[in-house]
Amino acid sequence: MTSTTDANTDTPGATGTSGAPGTYGELRAQLATLTTEAFRPELAEIDRLSTEEIARIMNGEDATVPAAVAERLPQIAAAIDATAERMARGGRLIYAGAGTAGRLGVLDASECPPTFNTDPAEVVGLIAGGPSAMVTAVEGAEDSKELAAADLDALKLTADDTVVGISASGRTPYAIGAVEHARARGALTIGLSCNADSALAAAAEHGLEVVTGPELLTGSTRLKAGTAQKLVLNMISTVTMIRLGKTYGNLMVDVRASNEKLRARSRHIVSLATGASDTAIEAALAATDGEVKNAILVILGQVDGPTAARLLTESDGHLRAALAAVRTT
Repeated sequence: MTSTTDANTDTPGATGTSGAPGTYGELRAQLATLTTEAFRPELAEIDRLSTEEIARIMNGEDATVPAAVAERLPQIAAAIDATAERMARGGRLIYAGAGTAGRLGVLDASECPPTFNTDPAEVVGLIAGGPSAMVTAVEGAEDSKELAAADLDALKLTADDTVVGISASGRTPYAIGAVEHARARGALTIGLSCNADSALAAAAEHGLEVVTGPELLTGSTRLKAGTAQKLVLNMISTVTMIRLGKTYGNLMVDVRASNEKLRARSRHIVSLATGASDTAIEAALAATDGEVKNAILVILGQVDGPTAARLLTESDGHLRAALAAVRTT
């Protein structure tokens, strides 16, 4: 599954050698309508340029991506608020995509446990073809809506879950199938694509169409489209976690200290939040089994470890609310 499969093989008959000529003609006509597939004649001889010249052009292309994302911020914010509301009720955030889009979803999901101390089952990344598709092509997997439905059924999808279909072209059957199946089950649905008027956005309650335009290399949507998808996925997961109380200001107070670097970061976070001495920080972390958020509450609220844990449970994990409860008692 290469960076171009999202657009090039997402219609039945587009892979292998058995497709009828009419099928390929129809597919070529469809691809011709996609801005992510457009050919740029001004770059037709880019291979003749120096390495630095190519790098400068590529850097200039990348600089246009944040502006494309900015145009969709109101829609992105609405999708995030709806996601946070579902997750506050115990729902999950589930990404579904193929090729580069699928890998980006898996990447974002895999980074949530160490960053926000989430359970691995809370934010899930599905990629067409399963885990092996992260590194090896699974031919035809992205062509199947039924496969997406089966993958979601295996997770025992509920109405409190949020499913984000990701596809640069906006027409990948796996991503569309995931959104359609999730919506039929009452789950919240988001469709993230990089083409306007996409089938994926139309299938979802929240259509996020971040139009990044033609790529430096024709159809290589691992470039600008992939960058845009990464930026939006960063927003969806990060801002959702902020809304769920996983941060205190801009501090990652739910960080999981699973290695030496993160243990040092934990102590630095407690120090930034409280201004306490190293001795007080070590004592607070010892009293809270290393939980950063609890340790901050112990210091700022002047409570013991069990009390901090109780207050945070009663505040649904929101540190500011727990501190307010201490100050009003």
